[in-house]
Amino acid sequence: MTSLPLMLFAAGFGTRMKPLTDTLPKPLIEVAGKPLIDHALALGRSAGCAPIVANLHYRADQLQQHLAESDVILLTEWPDILDTGGGLRNARDVLGQDTVVTMNTDAVWSGPNPIDLLRDAWNPDLMDALLIAIPLAQAKGYDGKGDFTMDPDGRLTRGPGLLYGGVQIIKTALLSGIPDRAFSLNVLWDRMGQRNRLYGLRYPGLWCDVGHPAGIGVAEDMLANPHV
Repeated sequence: MTSLPLMLFAAGFGTRMKPLTDTLPKPLIEVAGKPLIDHALALGRSAGCAPIVANLHYRADQLQQHLAESDVILLTEWPDILDTGGGLRNARDVLGQDTVVTMNTDAVWSGPNPIDLLRDAWNPDLMDALLIAIPLAQAKGYDGKGDFTMDPDGRLTRGPGLLYGGVQIIKTALLSGIPDRAFSLNVLWDRMGQRNRLYGLRYPGLWCDVGHPAGIGVAEDMLANPHV
C-alpha cells in the first residue's frame, strides 16, 4: 500500500486532564520526557504517513509554536471546535485521499506500531473503517468496559470487551452525508456498522490512556517495564 495521510486530533479541551490543561493543551503534556503529540508523530513518521495534518483549537498558539519547524500541516478550528468527525471532514482536502489514518494524541503504546498493523490488515473491499482494538487486560490507566464487541470475522458492534485505541484507517466518503458541522466520529462508525463494514484489529501489545493526570505515571511505568 502506498503511504497514507495521517490526521492527528489535537483540538480538544483536555477537560479530564485538569488542572494540567488549565495552562497547557493536552497534546503538549509530557510522558517520559516527550510531549504526547510527539509520541504520536513518531508512530506516524515511522509508518511513512504523508501528509500529516493536525487540527487545533484549545490553546492553538502553543501547539503552533511547538510544531512550527515540523512538516505537520496545521488546521485551526475557529470560532468553534468541530469534534472528531467534523474535524476530519474539514481536513479532507488537505489530506488529499479518501482513505486516511486518524490518531488520537492522548495515548502511549508499548509494542508494534499500530499503524503498520492496520495497514497490513486493511481490505478496502470489505471495510469502510478498521479500528485498532485493545483487549481490556492490555489497557493501562483504563477501568471501563470497552467500546466494541468483535465477531469471528472482525466486524465490530457496540458492546463491552474491546476498547478503541484511538488509531484507525477510515474512508472519508460517508462524511459528506452528515448534516451537522460539528460531530463525533461515532456518528460515522454507526453508519458503517449498519452497512456491516466496521472492522477491528486486536492490538498485541500494551496501551495506556493518558487522558487524565494519573495516566502519566502509569504510562511511564509501562514504557519502562514493557512486559509487565
